[in-house]
Amino acid sequence: MSLFIASLNSGSNGNCYYVGNNNEAVLIDAGISCRETEKRMNRLGLSMQKVKAVFISHEHDDHINGIESLAKKYALPVYITETTLRHCRFKLQPELVRHFCSNERISIGGLTIKAFAKLHDACDPHSFIIQNDEDVCIGVFTDIGRVCEQVIYHFKQCNAVFLEANYDGDMLAAGRYPWFLKKRISGGNGHLSNAEALELFNMHRPGKLTHLILSHLSSNNNTPQLAEQTFLQHAGETKIVVASRYHETEVYHIKNNATVIKETFYFNQTAVQLTMFN
Repeated sequence: MSLFIASLNSGSNGNCYYVGNNNEAVLIDAGISCRETEKRMNRLGLSMQKVKAVFISHEHDDHINGIESLAKKYALPVYITETTLRHCRFKLQPELVRHFCSNERISIGGLTIKAFAKLHDACDPHSFIIQNDEDVCIGVFTDIGRVCEQVIYHFKQCNAVFLEANYDGDMLAAGRYPWFLKKRISGGNGHLSNAEALELFNMHRPGKLTHLILSHLSSNNNTPQLAEQTFLQHAGETKIVVASRYHETEVYHIKNNATVIKETFYFNQTAVQLTMFN
């Protein structure tokens, strides 16, 4: 089985990520308008009719700005924690609200979505992994203050990841942001730097990771070229993509690239076939 993924927008001006199979899909966050979401999906040949739910990571505007109109127009269930919902200003029809808890597995057709808690300056922030019949795993890991054991554990499971590479340390330090904002970004509950994201990639990259989509880049403290070059020299066979804050990426078809090895062993003269994944 395989999954199709795309970033519809990624950055402080709006975040929205598409993950789906041949029959159904989900959106992670809805930080751009309903109209812009439709336009970008249409350009990619993706159908809103396949989208069965939206999952909200936290209450910051760049992750929720489009959710009210999108949910209303398409009668989409919105999965959100009770705490996050209390901190949001939008109004949803009660029948569309679905609450989730950390580490709960939610089935949407052939997709399984699991949220896990992360470090960020929001009331109840979560990242997500999306799986297709336990075969292919996609991670959406943005708005991360620092790499914790939860991030490492879930990163190791993924075939493709939307991974935050928000800022370059030197650019942030030399930039015009006030000290309190620089501290907020880099202080452990803000965002992940290029260097921190690269360390995660180098130390914990699973062998099956085929695509790394660098996400949520700062417009002032990073550049797409710098983020891409930081990773390309370490990429190996992993495709490096930079998600834009101005337009959608292409759709990437993610397959399980594990090599299946079948070996026959004999136990008490009985043949036993063992399947291993390399």
